[in-house]
Amino acid sequence: MHDKGFKKEIFILLNLRIKFITTVFLICMNSRERYIFSVDFYNSIKPISRELKHFIKANTRFMYLKKGDYINRIGDVCYKLMIINQGVVRGFFMHGDKEVNTWISYDGEMFTSISGYFQKIKSLENIQCLEDCSIEYLLYDDLVYCLENLPESLVLNRLLMEEYLISAERRAFIARIPLAADRYKFYVENTSEKLVNRIPKKYLASLLNMKPETLARIINNDQ
Repeated sequence: MHDKGFKKEIFILLNLRIKFITTVFLICMNSRERYIFSVDFYNSIKPISRELKHFIKANTRFMYLKKGDYINRIGDVCYKLMIINQGVVRGFFMHGDKEVNTWISYDGEMFTSISGYFQKIKSLENIQCLEDCSIEYLLYDDLVYCLENLPESLVLNRLLMEEYLISAERRAFIARIPLAADRYKFYVENTSEKLVNRIPKKYLASLLNMKPETLARIINNDQ
């Protein structure tokens, strides 16, 4: 009986010790400042102040999504201005029963539903993950507050809009190039090789407005 009582006391003490160590570990983890990729993203475009860094850290939200998950659907109003920490996403709409890809973005790029986010109307396209994705975002109201109260964010916003317009111009050029092979050539010359290699070929073919077999033939001829 004495041995049983002693073993029981040891068991209780071990449980208490485990609970104590677990509690200390959780407190330490929670007290550590979480890494915010968005801070480095914005700072790489234009060095930002401590005040703006604090605002971004305080208001950035997080999403962790699986391949195939939808971030936004046609008809939804999008309230998120998003940055991809890791992953690949696409924007597309339906024309009859056919998917039409309009853009594809990956690590370190910003995206949103343009009409849904800036005009607060129903989105015209779906946004879907092509890989497992880690995404950070600011809500629309937080962006407006930032622009109205932190003047340096106006310059940052202008620089981001310049990048977006340059990207939109390239997509407009691609849409107007008549030959499929020339569209592919223009795209790979103006796109990161890392991204090109990560895009499933059927989505790349749709983005370049050609059939998958046409894209396969062009790629084979280039090799």
